[in-house]
Amino acid sequence: MIHNKLLYRGIVLITLLGASSLHAGPIDSPGHGHQDKAQLVHEANHEVDHAWEVYHRAALGGTVASPALQADIEQHLHEARTLVTQAQEAAERGDERQVEDLLKQVRLHTTRAIEGSKEQKK
Repeated sequence: MIHNKLLYRGIVLITLLGASSLHAGPIDSPGHGHQDKAQLVHEANHEVDHAWEVYHRAALGGTVASPALQADIEQHLHEARTLVTQAQEAAERGDERQVEDLLKQVRLHTTRAIEGSKEQKK
């Protein structure tokens, strides 16, 4: 009897939750003005991931030109990751200009990290 009562309540709850989701609007409404900036931040995050991969391949292969260059590359990569986080926060606030400025800096740091990672030992 108690088991049937719990089962009935569970079915009612599931039915109500299912019905309420039919009335809910989309999570990201078409009018969301920051969606394009959020996508750019997401892409920049992938660029940083790619730069880390390039660096790790070079470091593991022993082809990074010098310990000083290795430290410089790591600094660029850490800075890029920090800037992506700041760009995400700016996108959430709707500060499009700051997002653009931060993403330019991210690209600069990832470019320098990749170029440094490709520099061969002499």
